[in-house]
Amino acid sequence: MSKRSRDLLRVGWREVVALPDLTGARIPAKIDTGARTSSLHATEIERFDRDGHRMLRFQLDIGDGRSEPVTVEVPRADQRVVTSSNGEAQTRYIIKTSLRIGDTVFPAEFSLADRSDMKFPILVGRMALRSRFLVDSGRSYLQSSAEERKRILHT
Repeated sequence: MSKRSRDLLRVGWREVVALPDLTGARIPAKIDTGARTSSLHATEIERFDRDGHRMLRFQLDIGDGRSEPVTVEVPRADQRVVTSSNGEAQTRYIIKTSLRIGDTVFPAEFSLADRSDMKFPILVGRMALRSRFLVDSGRSYLQSSAEERKRILHT
């Protein structure tokens, strides 16, 4: 193992993460090195203008079954073609926001998609993980507190 690899933090294949610019909630996420781009569960996505600036509004559902979706507004969302896990190409909005994994907070890009059929409302892809984390595919919640693990495992 290289010295650089030894300096990286380890994450499990699933973690509890936060999106501090969008919500105060802690959200279960799947760590997926097979996905290039991270993905966020969003519904009712609409683009609008405010004071001459392009904005995007959507419902953020953190997927815990107890919380109501949060209405989020963000500036300047891009659009890109993203290939989903089933191989289908879709045009999706891409937003940039802060992602917190453990004590590490950094900017990340997320495609907005309806993930209601998925177990995790957030998928963290390899571009967000790159140069920050090593993934231990046999472990879970390496960067999540004991309290967060307990809450997630008992919901």
